[in-house]
Amino acid sequence: MENLRRLLSSPDAEEQGLTAQVLDSTSLSFGTRLRWFAICFVCGILCSLLGTGLLWLPGGVKLFAVFYTFGNIAALASTCFLKGPVKQLKSMFEPTRLLATICVLLCLIFTLCAALLWHKKNLAVLFCILQFLAMTWYSLSYIPYARDAVKKCCTSIIS
Repeated sequence: MENLRRLLSSPDAEEQGLTAQVLDSTSLSFGTRLRWFAICFVCGILCSLLGTGLLWLPGGVKLFAVFYTFGNIAALASTCFLKGPVKQLKSMFEPTRLLATICVLLCLIFTLCAALLWHKKNLAVLFCILQFLAMTWYSLSYIPYARDAVKKCCTSIIS
């Protein structure tokens, strides 16, 4: 709280604006950002695992879809602690990963629609699988040459 008061009372605070300060990840220490990234990411993984476990219960497809999707959203949101939400959103929609981002977002939405609105269990499971694949492809976009390596590997397997 003291850091926030100090930040708001600084001369730069008036120029930068409160919204910009909140959305800028540098207002948090590196340790705090790393800690919250880890907490959010681990919670996302746990939700996804819990959702997968719920799949085997009678009528658990809805819970599976919700928990699995929420887990992926939490994992995506965790990166906002490292870069800041604005920088992360800009990064997500860069031309190199625009298609992957759109696929991830559509799979998240379609998974929830299939389970909660359309009541199509098999379609919800299919969209969860596509969600996993889209998240993997999206994540690979942050590792230099990773997608090229996966493409070459898949091409050699198919050939």
